[in-house]
Amino acid sequence: MQFSDLGLAAELLRAVEEQGYTQPTPIQEQAIPPILLGQDVMAGAQTGTGKTAAFTLPLLQRLLPQANNSVSPARHPVRTLILAPTRELAAQVWDSVRTYGQHTMLRSACVYGGVSIDPQMKELRAGVEVLVATPGRLLDLVQQRCANLSQVQILVLDEADRMLDMGFLPDLRRIIALLPAQRQNLMFSATFPDDIRKFADQVLRSPVRIQVAARNTVAELVTHSAFKVDPLRKRELLANLVRSRDMRQVLVFTSTKLSANRLSRQLERDGFNCSALHSDKTQGERMQALADFKDGKVQILVATDIAARGLDIEQLPHVINYELPPNAEDYIHRIGRTGRAGMTGEAISLVSPDEQDLLQSIEKLLKKRIPMQPLPVDAFGAPVRHVSQAAASRPTAPTQAPTQPQAALFGSAAAATSQHGKRRPQQIAALFLPPVVAKHD
Repeated sequence: MQFSDLGLAAELLRAVEEQGYTQPTPIQEQAIPPILLGQDVMAGAQTGTGKTAAFTLPLLQRLLPQANNSVSPARHPVRTLILAPTRELAAQVWDSVRTYGQHTMLRSACVYGGVSIDPQMKELRAGVEVLVATPGRLLDLVQQRCANLSQVQILVLDEADRMLDMGFLPDLRRIIALLPAQRQNLMFSATFPDDIRKFADQVLRSPVRIQVAARNTVAELVTHSAFKVDPLRKRELLANLVRSRDMRQVLVFTSTKLSANRLSRQLERDGFNCSALHSDKTQGERMQALADFKDGKVQILVATDIAARGLDIEQLPHVINYELPPNAEDYIHRIGRTGRAGMTGEAISLVSPDEQDLLQSIEKLLKKRIPMQPLPVDAFGAPVRHVSQAAASRPTAPTQAPTQPQAALFGSAAAATSQHGKRRPQQIAALFLPPVVAKHD
């Protein structure tokens, strides 16, 4: 099937063609026809399969008869409301709306917190047909009487499961109460847990249910692997993997904002071009870090789970779980940043002994084992840079035989053997001695 077979308008087909697409993905092929007919849709698909275009293209077509050149706010009420859980995802959806609607006269806007509300108020007063928003900022604009939702014809909930996870259910109920009772409702997400299904039953009316992949599945083109490593040695292993495999673009996930900041600073001292992305950053800092990463100016982006949804980077080759997520489903969303749009990807997890239970939960969800790889021979052999004066003057402890747990974590002494069969004492010591603390750690 071609996009031209879906009944889309010429303006939209032209935009699709300019993006280099000719054939719709399965989710697009199944979702676009019922949306064009005005039916409610509840669609789930694994990440990277084109969910955004699956609802953006048909909703733009449904709004085409109402597009005009007038600048009067009365002639441009909000007709479509798209709700997203994060600023990054909202910005990404808006980018798709502008891309596919560039040859139409439809107006759109994107509103989210973390930035000044004044430009957003001005934009809404000028009138838009398509509004992309995060729930909190939208309610602020409603309270300021800048956003009128009384003429919304289409409601889209994107990544609905994430919105409920983030505690947006009360806000969603308040927003839905402001909408006309007669409207089209679309719910798109990578996963649909049971609580989302209950919420969908309250919002959707006889929806067309679409599931192009089993729940909690990941792209088949993503390869999984893991390394068992002491938590104090994770950074050294991460640096070794990036250097030895010549990784040019790596997304690294941590569990907390504190660890993201700390790891980013340490990697910069190790000689990498690195940035951190988390919710404590200003919106400007977050957008700049993401833009630099996409443009290749930043080699390693260290992020919390704020980047696990809505981060669409073309041909991102590597995702590394520096710390495993406490929720197994978040693993799926994290590694969904790679292996997108038919491209291959690699997902690597650094697993400490206290994360074994988390790993088992992930494997249970995936219904398969993640292969455990042997540690690289020289993973901990290189000297640590920028050693503090106190650490440098510390006397060297005598080399001792590793205990069984140490051998399991860091490999046997044979791992420190050179190509000529001679052991390197300094490398063996690096394997089993306490780690040298870098300056300012």
